[in-house]
Amino acid sequence: MIAVEVKELTRRFGNFTAVKKVSFSVRKGEIFGFLGANGAGKTTTIRMLCGLLVPSSGQARVAGLDVYTEYEQIKKNIGYMSQRFSLYEDLTVRENIRFYGGVYGLSRAQIKERTEELLSFLKLHEQAHKLTASLPLGWKQRLALSTAMLHNPQIIFLDEPTSGVDPVSRKNFWLLIYQLASEGRTIFVTTHFMDEAEYCNRVSIMQDGVIAELDSPQELKKKYHASNMQSVFMNVVKRAQNEPDSF
Repeated sequence: MIAVEVKELTRRFGNFTAVKKVSFSVRKGEIFGFLGANGAGKTTTIRMLCGLLVPSSGQARVAGLDVYTEYEQIKKNIGYMSQRFSLYEDLTVRENIRFYGGVYGLSRAQIKERTEELLSFLKLHEQAHKLTASLPLGWKQRLALSTAMLHNPQIIFLDEPTSGVDPVSRKNFWLLIYQLASEGRTIFVTTHFMDEAEYCNRVSIMQDGVIAELDSPQELKKKYHASNMQSVFMNVVKRAQNEPDSF
């Protein structure tokens, strides 16, 4: 079953084309990595898929819904964790979760139930009554994930979720991602950390608004005779720079 399907998706900002005829699909239950340097077009693509930015051209369906005409329904069917965590610093952990439960239109009973479930799943019970501003970045990261999961979405978009956190927090966060995927959820994650690509079922590598490569980490390492994804990425970038722009 296909969770996300994209065909020649394009986004222009004036004379600048940020995303150029991108095509790919993501299967249900897959951890799909969207890799690339800052400015490669990853965030623009993810914002179009989340119904936050209208494409200039092309097609895309998320959870079977059209990004042009059903973007409001898309927002209700996905979880989205942005680069800058959308948290209220002057609220406690529990208050943030309750607030976003209201935003998603959950009943008081649902909010109470989901709050306890998420505090347990993300191991946030000891932090529940602390002000969000006082939390280390790794804990804020978990809280941001909890607010994205409140309405129990089957597709979760994570836009560079581990930027700025320490290596231990990054590892623990990826353990959570594995657990979510094991439950059948689709995880779409953007990152510029090449070592995180190793954790994905498949990865695409964006370069200057186009997908320069797309396959499993194992197959990409074989193709480029590389021992790690950092070497793969450098080879892909070098190849893309030597090829004429086909757009």
